[in-house]
Amino acid sequence: MRFAAPLVHATLIKRYKRFLADVRLDTGEDVTVHVANSGAMLGTASPGMEVWLSPASNPERKLKWNWEMVVVDGHLVGVNTAHPNLIVAEAVRDGLIPELTGYDSIRREVKYGVNSRIDLLLESPSRPKCWVEVKNVHLKRGDWAEFPDAVTVRGTKHLAELRDRVAAGERAVMVYLVQRADCVGFRPAADIDPTYANALAQSMRDGVEAICYICHLSQGGIEIGGTLPLSV
Repeated sequence: MRFAAPLVHATLIKRYKRFLADVRLDTGEDVTVHVANSGAMLGTASPGMEVWLSPASNPERKLKWNWEMVVVDGHLVGVNTAHPNLIVAEAVRDGLIPELTGYDSIRREVKYGVNSRIDLLLESPSRPKCWVEVKNVHLKRGDWAEFPDAVTVRGTKHLAELRDRVAAGERAVMVYLVQRADCVGFRPAADIDPTYANALAQSMRDGVEAICYICHLSQGGIEIGGTLPLSV
């Protein structure tokens, strides 16, 4: 995934109301930016952190900037949760995720379950459908990437719906996309949301697959990298 325009450097003043943050541009101007992230953003939203912004594609939009990345311990970390679905879709198309190759078509945002939409549906006449749910990961504690960073009732619901697809004879895959490259493995944040952690373990016992990939980030774009081991 490539950014449509050059990113702009700024310093975080504060994040608030989940979807808003105040930053100071290098010009000295203070502006409010859009934060496409509903989580707690633990470890990635402390005042004074370096951040990178993209300009809004719609010049008429009230908020002229989007918060894309933050620098944590010298590493770029992606915080925009609108990107992972596209990053994974491009990687599947380009054959960069071996676990998800061999399908003839990719569809996005297909309705399934109860008022849900699957992130990716992979189809081929010669094999069962493959339902792919993508979760953005940016939390790191110790050397480990963790998800979620806040209680996610919606995430637990998605796991149950993936289990239903497996029970119906189809394939279901949970993809954790870590928007950073400084972790040694992935695990659920069981202390933050024990219900989700238990649901993930049960889903995997019932046949839902789970894989994790890191990302390589730059001011030019975000590309999928290698895999991380899971500890569930």
